[in-house]
Amino acid sequence: MMEMVNRPYAAAFEAHAVQHPEVLCLSADLTSSCEIDGFRDRHPGQFLSLGMAEQNMLSFAGGLGLAGFRPFLHSFGVFLYRRPYDQLVASIAYPRRKVRLMGFLPGVTTPGGMTHQAIEDIAVMRTLPNMTVLEAGDATEVESIVAEADTVDGPVYCRILRGAVPRLFDTPLRIGQMRVLSEGDDVLVVTAGVTTEEAIRARSALAGAGVSVRHLHLNTLKPFDAAQIVDHAASVRHGVVTLENHLVNGGIGSMVAEALAEAGLARRLVRLGLQDTYAHGGSRPYLMRHYGMDALALVRAIERLTGQSTGIDEGALEAVRVEAVHSAVKAEAL
Repeated sequence: MMEMVNRPYAAAFEAHAVQHPEVLCLSADLTSSCEIDGFRDRHPGQFLSLGMAEQNMLSFAGGLGLAGFRPFLHSFGVFLYRRPYDQLVASIAYPRRKVRLMGFLPGVTTPGGMTHQAIEDIAVMRTLPNMTVLEAGDATEVESIVAEADTVDGPVYCRILRGAVPRLFDTPLRIGQMRVLSEGDDVLVVTAGVTTEEAIRARSALAGAGVSVRHLHLNTLKPFDAAQIVDHAASVRHGVVTLENHLVNGGIGSMVAEALAEAGLARRLVRLGLQDTYAHGGSRPYLMRHYGMDALALVRAIERLTGQSTGIDEGALEAVRVEAVHSAVKAEAL
């Protein structure tokens, strides 16, 4: 049975911040929703509430960075770039401040609908000069992303998982080091965040059907290791499938497409994720099924690439499902 870790971010941030007094914890009125309420109560001298005023919070954080502090900003991912985009560019990215933007509820991990779902954040953030973009895919990466992000000489945007998070990996997140989760020579699968668990679910069933999958897990989306992606893609027979909790346009699907095109490598590419649409509200498993972002969608994409039917149905995949409840204390997941 896969280990589930409750609120790994809360413990990891507190452990790091108490050792580094120049680290400040900033909240934009979503303190308990971003698992920093305990830190606020125990370490009020390192905590600042900026209220529901994200534009001001980002400008304020730029000033703190200029003064030698390393502020960690906590909000839902969508509120760290969509509303305060001008402040993000002018106060943080352009002057290369050491501001850490901790974005919770990436993609369809919230039923909150369009206003709360960060579905274009990778596309936006990876285009910004000086910005590093990281994404945690399990409890171990959530635990290690805090200290790792704080090593960057410049701003960092992180896609963070909250609540009960499965532990998939034994080793910590390291910037620039993608994980090779399985070696195979039929199809290359590239995933990040919550889609990695879906690919793991699909992999064993595919192996039983005679399909050999090479599976890469990305935790560093910028800087992007295009050369390594191309090397892996060149070693498989049928092509590449990307599966992401994001729009395929501008996200990992586009990043891989750019890498293949620039290297002149002719490989078929199937991009799974949100297809030029906003997502509506619903549970994470429902939304991932509805928008073709789950293990079964991956199996069907691989069948199209290889031209063979695997005979795999949802029943074969259900046995290895791990459901993470995103917040035990907030049933509405907001």
